[in-house]
Amino acid sequence: MSVKQDRNFDDLIDRFESRIYDTVKGSWRLQLLQEDLQPFADGSPIEIWDAGCGQGQISLWLAGFGHQLTLCDLSSKMLDKARANFASAGLDASFHHQSAQSMAIQLGDFDLVLCHAVLEWLADPLVSIEAISDKVRPGGYLSLLFYNRNAMVYGNVLRGGWRLKPILEDSYLGKGHKLTPPNPQYPHELIAAMQSLGFELRAHTGIRVFHDYMSKEARENSDMDVLFELEKRYCRLPAYRDMGRYVHLLWQKTSDSSQH
Repeated sequence: MSVKQDRNFDDLIDRFESRIYDTVKGSWRLQLLQEDLQPFADGSPIEIWDAGCGQGQISLWLAGFGHQLTLCDLSSKMLDKARANFASAGLDASFHHQSAQSMAIQLGDFDLVLCHAVLEWLADPLVSIEAISDKVRPGGYLSLLFYNRNAMVYGNVLRGGWRLKPILEDSYLGKGHKLTPPNPQYPHELIAAMQSLGFELRAHTGIRVFHDYMSKEARENSDMDVLFELEKRYCRLPAYRDMGRYVHLLWQKTSDSSQH
């Protein structure tokens, strides 16, 4: 019997750069995350752990405000990119070639933990997020960005054809392209899990609530600046935010959550 493993992106780093990081979609994601995390940009220096840092864009932005960053990633190539980005900016951080779950065992507590686009690639997302969120000190924060299972279902049904039956049979996970995550998460399930761990929700944002449902022709006929203004207007309204390709949840750990 094969054992499920977490996804390592050493073999896909070039595709990540061209398909995600260097695109309008990636830029929008970054901007909306920065809006939700703006209070940390304006505050006094804190300790931050980026659990599954990728190329470290958000960490780099936060480090620019004087915060102390610890970064880890399962992919050595992603980590090398993050290290190079920090070096180019003349900023320091602690870099570790290690999975977030194994790293958690060795770490102390942090004021802010980032877990961005990680859960959906893990073999056991809910067990992993419990280990990761345990490193948030009481009163601290967890920034959780994940690939939304609602969007995967809705997008596939809208495209119709052969995609309908796997959705109906709930057999569609892990069947897509290499950049399609095998374990997308339902927002309501993650929210319930985090609340049971003693966290309170402080921000809830959908990332790309319109763009990814538009046809190629519709996108080509649209002004991307106007579309992004629409994204920003609707991304935090309940009906739309839960349909975003990604969902960002900013959690605060309540003082008694250590009892969980």
